[in-house]
Formats: sequence, C-alpha cells, structure tokens
Amino acid sequence: MPNSAIAAIAALPQPELKTVFDTDPDRLSKFVLAQGAIRFDWSKTHLTDAAMDEFLALADARGFAAQRDALFAGAAVNNTEGRAAEHPAERGEGNPESVARAKMLHSRMRGLIDAIEAGALGDVRHILHIGIGGSALGPKLIVDALDGDGVRYDVAIVSNVDGTALERAIEGFDPHATLIAVASKTFTTTETMLNAASAINWMVEAGVDDPYGRVIALTAAPDKAIEWGVDETRILPFSESVGGRYSLWSSIGFPAALALGWDAFESLLEGAAAMDRHFRLSPPAQNAPLIAAFVDQYYARVMGCQSRALFAYDERLALLPSYLQQLEMESNGKSVTRDGSPVEGPTAPITWGGVGTDAQHAVFQLLHQGTVLTPVEFIASIEPGHALDPAHHRALLVNCFAQGAALMQGRANDSDPARAYPGNRPSTTILLDDVTPETLGALLSFYEHRTFANAVLMGINPFDQFGVELGKEIARSIEADGPRGFDPSTMALIDLALGR
Repeated sequence: MPNSAIAAIAALPQPELKTVFDTDPDRLSKFVLAQGAIRFDWSKTHLTDAAMDEFLALADARGFAAQRDALFAGAAVNNTEGRAAEHPAERGEGNPESVARAKMLHSRMRGLIDAIEAGALGDVRHILHIGIGGSALGPKLIVDALDGDGVRYDVAIVSNVDGTALERAIEGFDPHATLIAVASKTFTTTETMLNAASAINWMVEAGVDDPYGRVIALTAAPDKAIEWGVDETRILPFSESVGGRYSLWSSIGFPAALALGWDAFESLLEGAAAMDRHFRLSPPAQNAPLIAAFVDQYYARVMGCQSRALFAYDERLALLPSYLQQLEMESNGKSVTRDGSPVEGPTAPITWGGVGTDAQHAVFQLLHQGTVLTPVEFIASIEPGHALDPAHHRALLVNCFAQGAALMQGRANDSDPARAYPGNRPSTTILLDDVTPETLGALLSFYEHRTFANAVLMGINPFDQFGVELGKEIARSIEADGPRGFDPSTMALIDLALGR
C-alpha cells in the first residue's frame, strides 16, 4: 500500500498553482486551518482533494491512529532502543504515571528556582548553560525568542567544544555571580563535560569558593552527576524516556524557566499541551501536524525535492531553522524502516532556512529562478516584537506575503528570459497571533508531531539517532589509541594538525 499510494498520488493531475483558486473557489477553506493562536495555510501548495484522499488512505494503511495512541500511552515506540518517547508527558499529556513523575520533577525544578531567587545560592546575575544538541538548541531558542518579555539574568548557552565559544560566552561574566547549568542526559557527553571542566577551572582561577556548589546538573543520570561533584540538592533529573531533541520541556529547560520566570515556562508547557490534544484528538483530515506531513511527503516522495526551506519573518524566531534542522534531520534522516528493511523512497529532506527579510537578499534568487524546486515555509507574527514605528512590522509582513504570492504566480517575460519567473513554486504560511510563551510552545509541539507523523508515513523510527555515533567513536579511538588504520588522507591531516 505505501508505494502504491505514492504512485497513485504521482499519477494524479498536478495543478498549476496560479489557477488553483480559480478552479476551486473553496480552496481557502479546505487548506487553511486555525488552531488556537496559529493559522496554517497550505493553500499555495500542490495538495488537492484527490491527493488528500490518497494520503489519508496511506495514513490509515500505516496505522497512524494506533501509532499516535502508542506514543501518548507511553509504549515503546522507539523500538530499536526499547524505549517510550514521553516528551508529551512533560506537558501533562500521556501515560498517567509518567505525567505524575514529570509534574514531580517540575516541582523540584521550581523549588530550586525559588531558592535561587531567594538568594540561597548567593549572588546570581549570570547563567552559563552548557550542553550540546537538544540540550542546548531548545533552551537557546526559547530564551532568544522570549527575551523581550523580560529576561532576569544574563544567559549564555554554550555547545561547541571549540574553546572560543566558551571564552566568548563568559566574557563579561563575573565568576562569583555565575551559575553553571550542565545539561547532559548521560552526564558523559564529551563536548559538554570538557566545557564544564573548563568552566569550573575558570571559577577556581577567579578564587570562587566551592565552584561545584554553583553547578546545577540537568540529567537523566543523577549518579553520574554526583560522581562528577554536583551536590544531590542541585541535580534536576528528567526521565530516560525523554529524548535529547525533545527535552526542552523537562529540566533541560531550566535556564529558560529561571531567566524568563516560572509563569512563562508554565505557559510554554500549556501551549504545547494544547497542540498535543489537537494532534491526539483531531480527525486526520483536520489534524495540522498530519496535514503538514502530507505536504512534506508530497514534495519529498512524489516530486523528489531534496530540501525544504524555512524562513522566519520575525527576529524572535531567528533560531528556529537551526532548532528544526536537528529535530527533523536527526529524527527522520534514516535509510531503514522500523523492522530494519530498506526504506521505500527518500526520507527526510534537508532542512535549511534563515530570517526574512535578510534571506531575500541572499538565497531567494535560487528559490524564484533556480532549477531546483524547493518547497518554502514562511512563519510570521501579526503582532510585532518591538515598540518602534509600525512601518517596520508592516514592511516585514508585506515582504513575507509578497514572496509567497510571487513564488506561486511567477511572471512571464518572453523578450528577456533573465527577468522571467516560472512560478508554480509552493509555499506554506504559518501565521501566529504573537510570539508568546504559549504560542511558541504550541508551534514547537506542532513541529514535533509533524516529524512523528512523517515518520509514521514512511514507516521509520524517528526516536533513535545511531548515525551520529560512528564519528564520535572514531574520535574517541584517536584520542585513546592514536591514529591507526585510517586512510592516508585522514592520517596526513592528523599528523599535520595534531603533530602525531
């Protein structure tokens, strides 16, 4: 059925985007869906009623409803590692026992935040958060997006093992007034632990009394944190069943909860929970994450598009493309199905993007006139994030909407082909009422469930990430045993750069 469904969709007549509203006057009502404070508009894509029917049949054949139920029930949907994927439980949606545990751990986190605010850990004006991957990307996005609401501490989030990143992060920080949050699920992540050790040395050299007493550990391995030197009262655990790239809702979100305030963090969780309920309870034909996955599958598997572009027309969401790169490509960048068989057709496209209007002057040339078809996603907010002249925000939104219209309509120019625009290029628009903790939570939850829905439609497991392990394993072997048995190029590079 899966291959035949894609073949059936490919055999359908493909509409010309510039005429879709003429041939279907009801298109706007069919392919626009409002959920809470977010409006999803797929009307400028090639999705049709007939294609929707085929995709709905594909979702049914793949057991979408049952797999969605298994996700929220806390079943072992991560079959290769024998684990559940319980990030929804962090928002209050899922297995009751897991929800209760998440609430307990959130209460523990709030208690520590209250203690910090009351001065129990001394003077705290700066937060140095050290993690990598999902342990850094999520908190960094949240703090950056919502700092206009009043960040109460200086926050620096470091992920790169390059010492330059750490030096720049602590520049201007007073080590005597800095709190270090070390975020690592296993508390053994090489890059994170090296950065953490260097941060401790920075405090020691500055004469800080008891530098380990200024460390908060965010981990699913509390024993490892204690062994490293963190006091048990300063450890904020989270569940082993919460994957790194889905972990910002857990204690990994500590720097955001501390910097933005608990009310903001709680609103973030509530917004995500509302999207959880929409995804769990809405029928497939009115389910925003699933419909978005249909669009993704149309362009990746039917039309062979190898990338999709995302442009945030809001400076507050500047880090969203980077966040989604990990979420989408680490989750669905696979080549085998859940049972280990070769996957049928392409899986995750390359996610890339930027911020409008900057990107218009950099990459939109390719999108409008290049030979590579790339589906585009625009994200904008009705309300601005600043108090300057409203002309700023009006110009921003006008540009956003104009780009989608131009991609769709194109413009002929027989006398000067260099100035011709082929059009018929798809785009989706996601319009927020405002960038608030609640809407941001809902948006990120939407992307998580969209990623899961794509995985179900392709028959793959989105919750493991073995592809990142081989390079790390080789790096460890070089450090431990020296360069042995590598190809001549690698040997020469190691010898030249490391002097071995």
